[in-house]
Amino acid sequence: MKSPTQTSSSLNVLLIGNNPMELGTVLDKLKEVRAQKFITEIAFDLRSILERLMRFSPNFIFIDDNIGRAELQETLKQLSNNRKTKDIPITVLKSSNYHEALGASSVLDYLLKQNLSADALYNTVKNSLRFRKTQLYLYKVYQKRKRETFKRSATI
Repeated sequence: MKSPTQTSSSLNVLLIGNNPMELGTVLDKLKEVRAQKFITEIAFDLRSILERLMRFSPNFIFIDDNIGRAELQETLKQLSNNRKTKDIPITVLKSSNYHEALGASSVLDYLLKQNLSADALYNTVKNSLRFRKTQLYLYKVYQKRKRETFKRSATI
């Protein structure tokens, strides 16, 4: 079985934002990555996100913070509650470092758009996928040990 970080397979990336030009820039940077092939879909609002998820299974999600704080919070809430996307790593693309970052457990990384490069995007995807995989593994091990502990304590 191949790991999602191996280079021979393609990764499905969902780009979310309300500015087609900025999303186009991110798309161009992803196309510059030589080590990995990306298949991308773009969504502009919550409705189009849900439409894309009906026919597209992303491995990774980028969200532009220009969609607005309220819509960003709602989008993160919907993505973290959706069975198809709850375990998908999410990176928020920030316009500036001066505004406070939205603290959400589903967001694994933040990237400044002004420093965006193909290498930065690739490293973020690679590291976030590895981190999420480790999180899921540790959660499963924790749940298993927890059940074993309760079984032992129930038999005593």
